Formats: sequence, structure tokens, C-alpha cells
Amino acid sequence: MVERSATAGPPARTRPGGPAAIGAAYDFVDRHRVAIAILFLIVLPWLTPYKALAVNILIYGLFAMGFNLIYGYAGMLSFGHAALFGLGAYGCGIPIAKFGIPWFLALPTGVAVAGLAAVAIGWFATRSRGIYFAMVTLALSQVVYYIVFQMVWLTGGEDGLRGVSVPALDIFGLELSLLDPTAKYYLILIAVALALWLFSRILQSPFGAVLEAIRENEKRAAACGYDVNRTRWAAFILSGLFSGLAGALYAIHLSIVPIETLHYFTSAEVLMMTLLGGMGTFFGPFVGALVYILLQDVVTVVTVHWQLVVGILFVVLILFFPRGIWGSLLHWLRP
Repeated sequence: MVERSATAGPPARTRPGGPAAIGAAYDFVDRHRVAIAILFLIVLPWLTPYKALAVNILIYGLFAMGFNLIYGYAGMLSFGHAALFGLGAYGCGIPIAKFGIPWFLALPTGVAVAGLAAVAIGWFATRSRGIYFAMVTLALSQVVYYIVFQMVWLTGGEDGLRGVSVPALDIFGLELSLLDPTAKYYLILIAVALALWLFSRILQSPFGAVLEAIRENEKRAAACGYDVNRTRWAAFILSGLFSGLAGALYAIHLSIVPIETLHYFTSAEVLMMTLLGGMGTFFGPFVGALVYILLQDVVTVVTVHWQLVVGILFVVLILFFPRGIWGSLLHWLRP
């Protein structure tokens, strides 16, 4: 799949003397990037060692996509997205486990909880810039972590939330059990496909153009009359909604919500996935999630020190392929 990178500058159909067919194919795939991304995700379970791994890639790819909205397209580095991911998981899991609410009502509840948290965290964080923004998001994320950690009666505390069970779904007389990894994958893919379409619409809208303008030159965007703080805040909220959806799907996938979903290491993981795939690219976060999770799964069979191997690979990629895997591929193939 090919697309235009957010950091690539104005698109060019062909280089002087380059084949026109490549440019036409490049533009065609860029226009249909959502459909092509979904087609790839449809076949993904048959390319991975086992189906449950594909579910993790799908969910974390969605999480990284939400993170990429503010980091890759708006230029804001957040170290606190674990709070949004985790609150989406708890916001979905608690109604199911504690109150017996159906999953189709609990899922939007989780997204709403993450969205409300993004409103609050974003209001404080977007008033700062650079490393101060990153530190504010990290600090507020840790506040959320310790609040949830202490609410043992509701969240399970250190043991996490258990009992997030979803009964078999009856769809037009066809019974689908979420205990079947294949059925679970394709049900989750429906939500991810809708999120991909919405994400693409956001990027193609005037709001998406303003985000990139703020990333490239914030002062110039402000001079053009755009409300920079409000736009950054709106981007953070949208990112929180996507991250919350990923967290809610993660709770349904695992049937539990580990307290680690709120830990700052989860924020570091989504940052690594985004950088590995290519920040500021439409499909890069899913590529990064695929590589990171596959490496984790394969290397842990050989050694428990899988983080060392992934860390070395990460350093090599940053040094020699700063655009990430998908971003570098786009750069090489650009007509």
C-alpha cells in the first residue's frame, strides 16, 4: 500500500523522466488507501503465526494510529497516552464486569471515558510546548495510574479487572463466539475499519491541513488566524477517542484489564510502534505494531531479554531509517 506521507511535502506525480505509470499507480493507491489498508488487515490473520497475535496487532495498530494523530500530524509528543488507552479499557470493562451492562453499550462508554479524560488532560497539556508538553502528559498519566491503582473495590487494583466476559453474539442467526480468535479478529476489524475511514476523513479535512500547518510552523499558523491552542486541544481529544476505542477493544479481547495498560511503559510502546512504522504516515502505525509485536513474540521464544533485541533494532532503525519502515518505503517508491 502506498500513500502520501505527512512529512513528504507537496506531491509530485512523476520525477523528470520517470515513468508516468508509477505516478498514476501511486496516486490511485493513495486515493484508495482506506480500502487497501482494510484489505491487508483482512488477510493479516493468515500471515501471522496464530490468530490471537493478529488481534493484538490490530488493536495496538489502532492505538498507534490515534497516537500518530497528535505526534505525526500535529507534532506533539505525548508520554501519557497510556492513560487514555487504559481508561478506555477500564471504562468498557467495569460496566461489563461489575454491572452486567451489554458489550455494545460498554464499548462506547469506554470511548467516552477516554474522551473525557482527553478533554481534561489535553486542556492542561496543550498550554505547554515541547518537552514541557511531554512531561505534563506523563505526570497526569501517572496521576490516573495511581488513582485507578488505589480503587481496588472497583478496578481490582494491582490484580487488574477480571470478569470482562462477552457472551456469544447472534448475528442474523449465526452464532459467533469471542472465544474463537478468528471470529473475534473480524468482529474487531469492523470497528477498526470504521476508525480508519474516520481517521482518513480527518486528515483530508481542512482541520487536518491546519494540524500539519501548526506542526510545520505554529507562529505562521497563528498569524493566519487559526486558534492554535484550541486546534491542538481538539486534536488531543480526537486522539484520545481513538486510543480509548483501542483500549475498550483490548478489554473485550483479553476479558481482563491489567493495571499495566495504564503504566508509562505502555506509552513508550506506542511511541516505539509509531516510530518503527513511520510517524506522519497513514498506515505506518499498523506496520510498526506488526513488527514490534511479531519481534516480541518470536524473540521471547529464544530469550527473556527480548527488550534488548527490540531496543537494538529500534536504535538501528532510528539511525539509518529515521522515517521508519513504512515511511522509508514510501520515500523510496515515491515517483
